[in-house]
Amino acid sequence: MRSLIVVEDPRHWPVESDAAEVVSARNYLTDRRFQEIRRAAVFNVCRSYAYQSVGYYVSLLAAARGHRPLPSVDTLQGMGAGGVVRHAADDLDEWIQRDLARLRSNELVLSIYFGRNVARRYDRLSRALFNLFPAPLLRARFTRGERWRLRSIRPIPAAEVPAEHRDFLLERANEYFARPTRSRPAKSFADDLAILWRGDDPFAPSSEAAIRRFIRAAEKLGIGCEIIGPNDAGRIAEFDALWIRETTQVDHFTYRLARRAEIEGLVVIDEPDAIIRSGSKVYQAEVFARHRIATPRTLVVGPGSEDEIEREIGWPCVVKRADSAFSLGVTKVGSREELDGTLRDVFARSSLAVVQAWTPSDFDWRVGVLERKALFAARYHMARGHWQIARYGSGGNVRYGKVEAVRVVEAPPDVVELGERAASLFGDGLFGVDIKVVDDRPLVMEVNDNPNLDAGYEDAAEGPHIYETLARFFRTRLDRPRGGAAAVASDGSTETSP
Repeated sequence: MRSLIVVEDPRHWPVESDAAEVVSARNYLTDRRFQEIRRAAVFNVCRSYAYQSVGYYVSLLAAARGHRPLPSVDTLQGMGAGGVVRHAADDLDEWIQRDLARLRSNELVLSIYFGRNVARRYDRLSRALFNLFPAPLLRARFTRGERWRLRSIRPIPAAEVPAEHRDFLLERANEYFARPTRSRPAKSFADDLAILWRGDDPFAPSSEAAIRRFIRAAEKLGIGCEIIGPNDAGRIAEFDALWIRETTQVDHFTYRLARRAEIEGLVVIDEPDAIIRSGSKVYQAEVFARHRIATPRTLVVGPGSEDEIEREIGWPCVVKRADSAFSLGVTKVGSREELDGTLRDVFARSSLAVVQAWTPSDFDWRVGVLERKALFAARYHMARGHWQIARYGSGGNVRYGKVEAVRVVEAPPDVVELGERAASLFGDGLFGVDIKVVDDRPLVMEVNDNPNLDAGYEDAAEGPHIYETLARFFRTRLDRPRGGAAAVASDGSTETSP
């Protein structure tokens, strides 16, 4: 992807780099050759980003052209919205208090250059702010009353970079444009896909071998892949697509990254709406009931529902936290006393819980579904001596049951059909549907938005077909007209902090 640095007067940009071209804002906005560039990352360092200013139009037209502006109009609007800034401050409050605790003054203005500050002790905070508000040059203002507070965050025009910071900016910009090549594709591809994946994550939904198999399939279709981590969130606008291979949660950076990528116009698995819907067992219970998806007997309950649970479901039953995953937050109870204690713990963190009849089985079916069609099927056997597929021991040890992949055409048709129907209620992306067969009747246990896909396990029966199908999913959507969902408000003013 071509990198363009757009500034009113190129003489105000003190950085020279073979990896980025410095362009005047006037030329970028009016010269036809920039309209014809298919793919570009546009680093907007104009003097003003106010509504209908030159800087505003650079980001707006970059999105219209299918380029990737940094900052986007959405980011600019977010900086000007007090509620967005307060939400960011809440997310980072622990780091803000810790990193600024030793300051004697009651105010700090932090200059952030491509996610870095001249003082290394503020690197973590600077990177976090850059990831939330991706812009090449930022200025964050903090004040202290009873606690430190983030008061404002604004882009810094290139002309306002202090002379004593320019050498540091030169180093950081060149470092950013010459990013490490260890995970960058060695040759040019039509499109770039970011894969959020960490090899040291014990719950990573894909093994390294599976990631490599997907990359080979994607490259054959002209999609270059780069593995990224949480600290790369600020760079997401440089890509054309995102595949999240990390456990997702709504109150988590994975959701914020998915939402940011969607706003920037990327093709995304998992979509943020899919994370919200499948991340809540309460939502699932309501949707399954509405669409008459077969499940075990299920109640959505709040505090004071113990009598109803005992009457309607009885013992044993299973209590699920609203956001449970990987068998965590799922508890089997066999008495009223156990129920009372379990619900007390659940309601300490959530207003609602899901309670289901216990449905024992030797294995669960997992049906992987992409675009509402079954992609793979497998039997997930229960962990030895346990009623779940994962058994958690002391010291964080986890034992899993056997995974037995089956070709989709050889899996029970009613199981496959139910899996496809259940997944279709959550979107067109990649889902894993867990199904038990009880008395010859398939019952949906849950739908997961980020299903495991490990080499030698889920892919053992279908083989390369799984990765080729996933790559075609991205290829088809990348070939469709697309662009960022840049929101335009009546007043996008973002005055610059002193």
